[in-house]
Amino acid sequence: MSDSLVSPLVARWACLLAGAAVLAAVLSGIAGCSATHDTQRAEPYSNQEWLQSGANRIANLSLRDNLQSVRRVQSTLYKRNPREWRKSAASMDEASQRAWDAVLKGPSLPELKGASGIDAIRMAFDTTPQGYQGDRVAALVYGWATMLKQANGDTWDQTMLDGVNAENSFRAARNFEISLWLISSKTGPDGQPLLLATEISDRGRNLVADRELSKVVARLDLLAAQADEKYRRAALDFGQNWVMGVVMPLFTLVPK
Repeated sequence: MSDSLVSPLVARWACLLAGAAVLAAVLSGIAGCSATHDTQRAEPYSNQEWLQSGANRIANLSLRDNLQSVRRVQSTLYKRNPREWRKSAASMDEASQRAWDAVLKGPSLPELKGASGIDAIRMAFDTTPQGYQGDRVAALVYGWATMLKQANGDTWDQTMLDGVNAENSFRAARNFEISLWLISSKTGPDGQPLLLATEISDRGRNLVADRELSKVVARLDLLAAQADEKYRRAALDFGQNWVMGVVMPLFTLVPK
């Protein structure tokens, strides 16, 4: 009779102890998070995030930062090459907006004749007599942005149905490296630099294009490495989650 009473009682106390341990872990995690200083760049939660994994979120944040880097390079190139924005708009701001409307809303810039990605980048550096005569900076921005979208699974906002294509991301990184090299070395028919970007003068050094495009390359290479690891890590992640979710709570029942 006593055994039948003791067993349920022990089981009940074990459940209470396990629940208390889980609650303590959650509270300590919350306290730890509140004591950690973030970079003030966190965004509020959105309904879309419930459809995203951690990897999706990192990819989307990388895309956001890469597009911001492209915007900074665009501003630098327009300021140092005003002849380019004058080909397509009455002001630098209007030219910038025109390029991003084509990127985010469509349709494509008419002078690109449907080219995007690496093809648009090639057109931006075409100096043949019958070559590209339009806004070269806008062509670069459109090519870079559409190439970043393709590397992000051909979407601006990944969900669990999407993912980074490791090969596309790696190729995009190399194309950005080539773009940076061409900006610094390509000359026009007159022998002058096709696009001025880097400035070293008595006023200081302006290396915005070098710095921002190098950041883009680094982010893309990291995403490519992460995508390569995804399937190799799948079994390990499943095993780790199973251990932490099933086995670890049992250790809370062991007397200390």
